[in-house]
Amino acid sequence: MTDTTSTPSEGQGAHRHDLRAFTGVEAWVFDLDNTLYPAEIDLFSQIDVRISDYIAKLLDIGRDAARVKQKEFYRDYGTTLRGLMMQHKIDPDDFLAYVHDIDYSPLKPDPALGAAISRLPGRKFIFTNGDRPHAERTAAALGISDHFEDIFDIVAAGLMPKPNLETYQTFIAKTGVAPARAAMFEDLPRNLVVPHKLGMRTALIVPKETREVFREEWEMEGHDAPHVDFVTGNLAGFLEGVLGAIEA
Repeated sequence: MTDTTSTPSEGQGAHRHDLRAFTGVEAWVFDLDNTLYPAEIDLFSQIDVRISDYIAKLLDIGRDAARVKQKEFYRDYGTTLRGLMMQHKIDPDDFLAYVHDIDYSPLKPDPALGAAISRLPGRKFIFTNGDRPHAERTAAALGISDHFEDIFDIVAAGLMPKPNLETYQTFIAKTGVAPARAAMFEDLPRNLVVPHKLGMRTALIVPKETREVFREEWEMEGHDAPHVDFVTGNLAGFLEGVLGAIEA
């Protein structure tokens, strides 16, 4: 008999465990950074450093002061880019090109993830606060590009980032996805609030070894809230479990 429940673990007690909740899902929506690849690869740290460098040069301030401003923008506006646009009228294309000029070699092909995504019934999307070129390079390095119908990036969102309601509404309008028949996978709890309210199944991806979200304290808020349906530290394994449940 196929096990149709996820395995409860420390920190998961408040969440759902019956993977049959994904039955009827026709659209699978994945965040990019620290979701489609493990957080321990630490690719995003390169972007983080370049964001600080950009702010330091733009405002002619020291690196430590730039990092404080960076995190303030991120907390208050959803992305540092949005904060810089609102307060300093920067060119978003220049910013996106600069911060995503990184080394992608830490990423390796993930055949297990690709196989699981390919078997999911229906449509698949990448939905990121980054830009399309970054998403394309990341997906290519992981060997999963061919499994997605499209990439919905920060530019397609009109430069309005998650977790704003408007961003999800734009995604739905442009893709025709029906929230009640969709699932969203994210590494940040706050980015699952709106999808859950809209009727999507939600899954939080956390670092595999700890099942905790090692970020700013405010970023952790809500990781055990009702808007997070499922929690996993292994996306490929979780999707295999989902497939076993909905195919049973």
